[in-house]
Amino acid sequence: MSATSVINLSREIETIRIPTGEKIVLGSGTPVVITQDLGGTYTVAVQGQSGLYRILNKDADAIGKPVETYSTPDGHGDAPVNEQAVWDQLRTCYDPEIPVNIVDLGLIYSMEIKPQDAGGNSVEVKMTLTAPGCGMGPSIASDAQSKILSVPGVTEARVDLVWDPPWSAERISPEGKSKLGMA
Repeated sequence: MSATSVINLSREIETIRIPTGEKIVLGSGTPVVITQDLGGTYTVAVQGQSGLYRILNKDADAIGKPVETYSTPDGHGDAPVNEQAVWDQLRTCYDPEIPVNIVDLGLIYSMEIKPQDAGGNSVEVKMTLTAPGCGMGPSIASDAQSKILSVPGVTEARVDLVWDPPWSAERISPEGKSKLGMA
């Protein structure tokens, strides 16, 4: 790590160890280097340690980055849901080790919008991971869920991890393959 790229955490934060998904607290002053900055989350390496850690958007200020707001718009409960807006939000979610969003990576198997009897709309997503043993699944699914909930008209969101059919590189979009140098 070069001295110019090292950032000392301004405060203690809870991170997620990659790929286990284990929650780890890094103390104030811990030296880190950002290895990926996509979709409002950050993957960092800790100087003097092996492994990578994910810093969530809510703690971006600890590395000198702005905290992005994904809030539910007021008075949106009965509005129709723009399906493209849901897909656009899913395209802001990234695997912390791969610089391709979860849609172009082929991790989203289905997305369904269901009007609710009491008003509002529920969005149900089925997604997978590139490897069944990856501990980052709950973190990625939670990120997707919170971003879906920011879409006008969405009052509920559920993101389920599924393993059938198994993911393969053939599911990656042409855009994703291009970013990965596979095209």
